[in-house]
Amino acid sequence: MRAERDIRPSPARRRSKARVISPLSRRILAVNLLAPVILVGGLLYLDRYKQGLIAAELEALRTQAEMFAAAIGEGAVVEGGVGDFQLAKEPSLQMVRRLAEPAGVRARLFDVNGALLADSRRLLGVGSVVQVEDLPPPDEDAATGLIRNVYDLAASWLASDDVLPEYVERPAQSAGDYPEVMRALGGEADSALRHDKRRGTILGIAVPVQRYKQIVGAVMLSRTGKDIADNLYQVRLNIIRVFGVALGVTVLLSLYMAGTIVRPIRRLAAAADLVRRGHGRRHAIPDLTARGDEIGDLSGALRDMTEALWRRMDAIEAFAADVAHEIKNPLTSLRSAVETVTRVRDPDQQKRLVAIIQDDVERLNRLISDISDASRLDAELSRTDMEPVDVRAMLETLVEVYRSTGAGEGLVFALEGNPADSLKVAGMEDRLVQVFRNLIANAISFSPQGGTIRLRGAREAGVVRVEVEDDGPGIPPNKLEDIFQRFYSERPKAEKFGIHSGLGLSISKQIVEAHGGTIRAENRLHPDGSVAGARFVVRLPAQ
Repeated sequence: MRAERDIRPSPARRRSKARVISPLSRRILAVNLLAPVILVGGLLYLDRYKQGLIAAELEALRTQAEMFAAAIGEGAVVEGGVGDFQLAKEPSLQMVRRLAEPAGVRARLFDVNGALLADSRRLLGVGSVVQVEDLPPPDEDAATGLIRNVYDLAASWLASDDVLPEYVERPAQSAGDYPEVMRALGGEADSALRHDKRRGTILGIAVPVQRYKQIVGAVMLSRTGKDIADNLYQVRLNIIRVFGVALGVTVLLSLYMAGTIVRPIRRLAAAADLVRRGHGRRHAIPDLTARGDEIGDLSGALRDMTEALWRRMDAIEAFAADVAHEIKNPLTSLRSAVETVTRVRDPDQQKRLVAIIQDDVERLNRLISDISDASRLDAELSRTDMEPVDVRAMLETLVEVYRSTGAGEGLVFALEGNPADSLKVAGMEDRLVQVFRNLIANAISFSPQGGTIRLRGAREAGVVRVEVEDDGPGIPPNKLEDIFQRFYSERPKAEKFGIHSGLGLSISKQIVEAHGGTIRAENRLHPDGSVAGARFVVRLPAQ
């Protein structure tokens, strides 16, 4: 049964499409709104401002009460005996009524015995007492009324009036109903705050009425906290208006900020998903580097990573093709030799065929070993930590090894350079040794008898430069780059075929580039322009 490729979107992508507002956008919006919401919440409380208004209102009431008391003490007191004064009922009623009306307060006058003599809210009618109440203002429009009702509901949550004593007004009032009046009859002015369910806060103050220092009664002025509530309402309404503007600006800026962050990230994620699930290279990562910010850096990094992955995949495919091609040649030769050896009866021909089989087997063994080393090289270079390496000491050791072992018999090995130069680099010592061994082995194979192989190290402009020179025939000018390709081999004519796999210089280039360096090949020239030999130049970042 033929397997079908799953083309359904991934769970992460389905979740991304289902979201109207991304989690990142919600977080940005929440963080930006938190500060103004806390600020406006604190401003709306306004407890200290309210206390200031109450204090100012009580001070104004106290001034008015003292003026009332002074006026009544002068105009509504009569002498009942020698040095004995008392309040006259009729003048008191008239004065309290006339003084309270323009002041906008409720005034009550109690005599020295605590009896209520006058109340600006009560008028004497025919056989009865008429209670006067101020009418509420005309009804507001529906929108304003709705706003005020909502405000009153919210203000009731913020208010602390429920801790005040409840205002109770009995039909037959006396000074004993009001502690502040009792203190005023004792000679001290006093104030009180009470709470009425219908009218809100009630402010009251009582001061003594005196005549020649004799206390003849007490006047009590009271007023609802409507003005205070209206002032708080206006202040809070203005705060809410400013908050509404600030909230709108904050939301818009947050959405803009979220859009400049979330939308590009979504584009990058969608493009990466297409690259992962798609075929070919038509799905490119969007180029957002012009933004000049971290998302632009992320876009550039993803683009570079994608290109590096494609290059790596191309290299793997090419490497696999090259390996198959290189292994196929000795296998073809082996098959032909094996098929032929069974039909040949001549012992000499059989020996030659067996020798061919042995050479092909050795060639396969070398190929497989070099291929295995090359395939492990990438993983090893990416995992191994770099350590300080003294390149001069390394070159000295290599020269001494080749001189003492006779590996380059008939050749002269020379190490040149200023010993005072520091040739330290950050790298993997065993892999750098492999590079220079490959270059020296290459020079040995091309050098004539009596030739000189020169190793030269120098430090220049933060770079360690190492040169390996020989006196061989040089490199064809059109092959200076090709010799670093895998399985390319340009060997001396006298050398036996199949000894080298053609991976040595390719591996050397791979190691050098993994260390952040470069390697190139060039020809040494005589003064007359003829080729004097080959030179390989390795440049590594100095430590």
